[in-house]
Amino acid sequence: MKRIGILTAGGDTPALNATLHGAVMRACQRKVEVFGFIKGFSSLFNPRVPHVHLNPLFSAIPDLDPARGGTVIGASRDYVDPEDKTAIAEIVERLQRLQIEGLICIGGDGTLNGMQALSYHLPTVLAPKTIDNDLGLNYRQEPDEWLREPCAEPPGYRYARGPGGARVRFDLEQMVNYVTPGFATAVFVSAGGVQRIRTTAESHRRIAIIEVMGRHSGYLALGAAYGQPDIILVPEHPLNADLLVERVVETYELQKNVVIVCAEGVVDEAGQELGAEVASTDPAGNKVLSGAAEALRQILIHRLGDSYFTSKRRNESAKAAIFTRKVGHTQRGGRPILFDRFYGAQLGGHAVDLLLEGHANSVSILMWNRERGFH
Repeated sequence: MKRIGILTAGGDTPALNATLHGAVMRACQRKVEVFGFIKGFSSLFNPRVPHVHLNPLFSAIPDLDPARGGTVIGASRDYVDPEDKTAIAEIVERLQRLQIEGLICIGGDGTLNGMQALSYHLPTVLAPKTIDNDLGLNYRQEPDEWLREPCAEPPGYRYARGPGGARVRFDLEQMVNYVTPGFATAVFVSAGGVQRIRTTAESHRRIAIIEVMGRHSGYLALGAAYGQPDIILVPEHPLNADLLVERVVETYELQKNVVIVCAEGVVDEAGQELGAEVASTDPAGNKVLSGAAEALRQILIHRLGDSYFTSKRRNESAKAAIFTRKVGHTQRGGRPILFDRFYGAQLGGHAVDLLLEGHANSVSILMWNRERGFH
């Protein structure tokens, strides 16, 4: 290959530029040109959207700063519809006209699905990025444990564990794609947000509910444990409202404040997302989750009531004593920490190697073991 394309798709993360930089630098070493497609997959649909030569004369452009958050070539949530044969033909024709021989897509699960339609026409590789840390396996045999079942909601099917269930224990060295670039910085920001909210909860003797991102993965909420919250709620374990109220009361009696971290995808005992009461989806078909913290607040207000806080000689209602905050998009933005800068660049470089070595429709992954550490 002498010329490849690269794009960033989906939501932004702090490590996108680092991954771009790693890919471009590796391409320079291997004397391969890199064209960056502006605004992700949307640039492939629209020929008026320009592309940018990221390594003229095999030298990375100065704008490509691995220490800067976001992506210098932009991103969007547009994806390639595998059923739209006309659009796919136009995309392939444009790539051929530009003499693009392979494509690297930097993104998450939606990007992985989106590039499948193109993988039949040219070599493609995914360089993972997501603060959700939900691209990987606990062990190599895990996919065999899932069964595809039809359902009424888009896209018309869902996956459920087979009769054997999941392994209760597994070795960290067996994990495939140990961590995704962007996750470490998001954990750092979330933990800092928890620490800052703690002082407010302490000062005013209140109950704080902090909502973090992560969709249906609880890794980010679990990572916020570095900020020392009292309770963490993750989507993998359905909410037991009675147990939650019991733990909140117990903690409040001890220290006169409570800090709860909840993932945006936390579910009730019926398996319904608390943050998806208003049904909507993004262009990739994923549910838009928002409002889990407020739903939890309403549960606590209803269960505790004003009388509980009055009995503690508090002259305010339950609504005033229980508040919510979202760490929000600060988890996804800003300067990446060293871990994300370094390993994001490593994954970008490895994606180039995979393309040049003929590994089509592959994923660049990060592994860990005791002897080599991250590699």
